[in-house]
Amino acid sequence: MTTTRLRLFADYFQLHVMDEDAEDDLGGAWTQEAVSDGLAVSRQTLGISTAVDMDVTVTVELLDRPPGDDSAAFDHVVEASIEVPTGRVAVLGCTDYLPDAARFEVPEGFVRVRASRANLADVRLADEEGSDDPEGMEQVYLRIWPAPYSAPVVVKRWVATGTAGRVGD
Repeated sequence: MTTTRLRLFADYFQLHVMDEDAEDDLGGAWTQEAVSDGLAVSRQTLGISTAVDMDVTVTVELLDRPPGDDSAAFDHVVEASIEVPTGRVAVLGCTDYLPDAARFEVPEGFVRVRASRANLADVRLADEEGSDDPEGMEQVYLRIWPAPYSAPVVVKRWVATGTAGRVGD
């Protein structure tokens, strides 16, 4: 297992996980269902929604097999498959410059991505004290492993209680 920690700007409330040469346009993939699920899917690109339009912490783990069920530790968990013909996955904010994106070596072909989001109830917005501290930031965990294609799934859905303007409201 390889683990890398990143801090990315989740512009337009989203991150992208994609084959480094993908040219997919997620514009049509953000359907009402995709917005509700927090996951837009195309053949070689995933859009992972975030609760905030600012920096988030991202942990990327490369695995050789599916992880165990750890959904109890997270607020919102989704999974989907993408095709990675180059064997290199790029992880970036949706308006980041692709040539500068973090890249990860994976086996060529399909991989499964589990996007688990945490700290959603405690996220501090940009104008709130502590918003720049990791404890006040949304945390996104991306686990990637080789696997045959399978349909996207919401493993655990976040439902906010009493926090206007945040995911799940």
